[in-house]
Amino acid sequence: VQVPEGFTAVMSATSWEKQKDNTFVFKMSQPIPSYLIALVVGDIVSADVGPRSRVWAEPCLIEAAKKEYDGVIEEFLVVGEKLFGPYVWGRYDILFMPPSFPFGGMENPCLTFVTPCLLAGDRSLVDVIIHEISHSWFGNLVTNATWGEFWLNEGFTMYAQRRISTEVYGLPYTCLEAATGRALLRQHMDATGEDHPLNKLRVVIEPGFCLFLGVNPDDTYNETPYEKGYCFVSYLAHLVGNQSKFDAFLQAYVNRFKFQSITADDTLGFFLEYFPELKEKGVDSIPGFEFDRWLNTPGWPPYLPDLSPGQQLMRPADELAELWAADGLNTEAIEAVDITGWRTYQLVYFLDQVLQKSPLPEGNVKRLSKMYPKISKAQNAELRLRWCQIVLKNNLEAEYSKVKDFLHSQGKQKYTLPLYRAMWGGSEATRALAMETFSATAPQLHVNVQNYVKKILGLGGAE
Repeated sequence: VQVPEGFTAVMSATSWEKQKDNTFVFKMSQPIPSYLIALVVGDIVSADVGPRSRVWAEPCLIEAAKKEYDGVIEEFLVVGEKLFGPYVWGRYDILFMPPSFPFGGMENPCLTFVTPCLLAGDRSLVDVIIHEISHSWFGNLVTNATWGEFWLNEGFTMYAQRRISTEVYGLPYTCLEAATGRALLRQHMDATGEDHPLNKLRVVIEPGFCLFLGVNPDDTYNETPYEKGYCFVSYLAHLVGNQSKFDAFLQAYVNRFKFQSITADDTLGFFLEYFPELKEKGVDSIPGFEFDRWLNTPGWPPYLPDLSPGQQLMRPADELAELWAADGLNTEAIEAVDITGWRTYQLVYFLDQVLQKSPLPEGNVKRLSKMYPKISKAQNAELRLRWCQIVLKNNLEAEYSKVKDFLHSQGKQKYTLPLYRAMWGGSEATRALAMETFSATAPQLHVNVQNYVKKILGLGGAE
């Protein structure tokens, strides 16, 4: 790839070298599916953050990227290898995309693309990268043969991510994060209707089907393959009944199908072959939990993994949210709760509870904002999203500028759409804010995100 002077090209490849005339030559020694071929050209520089990892970013971001990820990635890779077998891709580099990048990350082998929203400045979002690292085994090494079985990539990756997270951060924190994921699945299914055909694990996406039902293939990218897929993999682990035996199965599964594109039938067939005693018991057809039902029936997962270890972190957050929702604020009880040691997902869980109880009694959110600058002035995008939602739900006009600033600073679909929905479903003032913000930011949004926002605002767009 020959690029203009002053630019650098990088690619999802195992090796590359710069030759004369600013020409970059890449070699990918491992077979990969075509959707993982990725190429970036720009004014980008790199910094090492581990023995086999570096960060790539525009010069203005490189120091922040290095500070955030220095020494972090190797720990996650080592745990992943312990659980799922060798990391076969050589390097694991991260490239920070422009703010308009609509996703959290894209797991291109050797070179994961991520949103700059991960640069919280205090390492409070570094664990988001565990998901992309987990794709190194589930998705990149063993790949879904069709996008109708996207859950094979994402459900297994969510499970792997939470296995790594449990090893690194402990079970209570991982259960808390999984509870946040379950809440997102609940919101998604409430919004679309549980029996929506996209709420199956095996989705039919033939062209005729899309036209007939008005399904946009982009809409298949939702919480179902991730969180319902995670529940199905957790159910398989539950059938085995022994974590180390199931970990050994995952290693064998990766080894059996590495560098192949497979179907759910391949996966489940191998599962029953690996555990003949379960096959003999007929676990694939237990009434209500049939494998066929998991794959082909829309709706809420028939089995939910036990997240009760997360209660020790949820309970204090629940109790604090109750205190803030009360008519007369018990400031003594509120001040007795020290949130300085709470990690991101405990704060996220707390804010989700506050949002559910909103609008709060007059003046409470203003007090909350003043008391917890760690939340109301956070640079952490997960906290900013929830704080903006709370501001809108409680009509806290004094902080509408924070909503505008957040939407101006990034274009990630997961953050952008909920805020436009909240503004459009609110007062005249928030609707005006939505229109004003969209007209100012539309050119910097990815076309898909633009279309979804237009649909929310009734401006035509994604049909």
